[in-house]
Amino acid sequence: MNETIRLALDSIVKNKLRSSLTILGVVIGVATVIGMSSIVSGLNSNIEGQIADLGSNLIFVERVPSAVSGRLPSEVFNRREFKMEDALALNGLPLIQAAAPVAQHYAISFDVNSYAVRYGDKKVKNTIYIGSTHEIAEAMNLPIVAGRWYSDAENSHNANVTVLGHDTADTLFGSNIDPVGKEVEIEGNIFNVIGVLGKQATLGSGANPNDNVAQMPMGTFWKLHPEATDFVIVAKAVSQDDMEEAIRQIQKTLRIRRGLKANKEDDFSISTQNTFTDLWAEISGGIFTVMLAISSIALVVGGIGVMNIMLVSVTERTREIGVRKAIGARRRDILRQFLFEAMTLTAVGGVIGILTGYGISLLTRTLVPFLPTAVSLFWVGVGFGTSVGTGLIFGIYPAWRAANLSPIEALRYE
Repeated sequence: MNETIRLALDSIVKNKLRSSLTILGVVIGVATVIGMSSIVSGLNSNIEGQIADLGSNLIFVERVPSAVSGRLPSEVFNRREFKMEDALALNGLPLIQAAAPVAQHYAISFDVNSYAVRYGDKKVKNTIYIGSTHEIAEAMNLPIVAGRWYSDAENSHNANVTVLGHDTADTLFGSNIDPVGKEVEIEGNIFNVIGVLGKQATLGSGANPNDNVAQMPMGTFWKLHPEATDFVIVAKAVSQDDMEEAIRQIQKTLRIRRGLKANKEDDFSISTQNTFTDLWAEISGGIFTVMLAISSIALVVGGIGVMNIMLVSVTERTREIGVRKAIGARRRDILRQFLFEAMTLTAVGGVIGILTGYGISLLTRTLVPFLPTAVSLFWVGVGFGTSVGTGLIFGIYPAWRAANLSPIEALRYE
């Protein structure tokens, strides 16, 4: 066995360039598996962490569902919008800790002179305006690092008060000025800054759009953008154990308020964090499918290359095979030698592919610090086993051909 492995390695070393080109497909296939699995694992950890930060008992009520992977029927877009009274009704349910309407407007502009929020000569662009009631802070666990949230009275009187996102406040005031109590201009209106939000988690290393926001009372928001009447209701159940019953209470309340008969389907969508987790699982499953398809193609190409090079090797070493058979080598010895040579060749490619995939993981972690990539030992084992298996499958025919050469014909071969 040791002699067989030594002969296989000796053959690979003698033809370095040819061997390198032969295993290139195997390297690409295994590196794709290791690199992509580590990135997806990092994304899974990050998304799970963000969901955990929000809490496990959040419920989202939408007119048009957002967490879907397929095409929505046209009737969904004709559904009636929610009213403020719907959110207030949910807020009074026994198993709902807090419920609030949430409307958004993206103040996106490509004009270099435009701004969304201004303080003196400091300007911020592309800010997200968010209108809600004061219950939103409790419902979504929004962290306040300075000041306070707007009160029920300020919400009722449509007061021009705002809670700024972390990046919005930092751009306008820097670290030397306390934003609380200062006045900023939003679309020509003067707003009093009463609070600043903490930094939100993000999937990447760049700026997080959720940190460039201006939160304000719902009535105040509608003074700026009366057209943005479609909103989402965010509700928080009193506990994770009460989620199912809380959802049933929400469903029953909204069906009554929207006048739906018993034989009619809901004209609204209710989702939880699990809905988004399941959607991500479906997306990541698709990524893995594409990854495996690319890897399979690369491994098949690599396997064909191995078979081709092994057939060339059998032809080049025909006389050597004849000599070995003449001095007593059996068919199975020849078969094992060439089979091990093919498997060793792809195993080396597998090791290089694993190291390359690990390098991709480290590079991704360096360039994207918020993405904790992790190389799985399971996928390392799968990658190495697949590479060796490729050599076994595609090396059988060349090895069989070598083992079945006639000694007399082999010795006469030039």
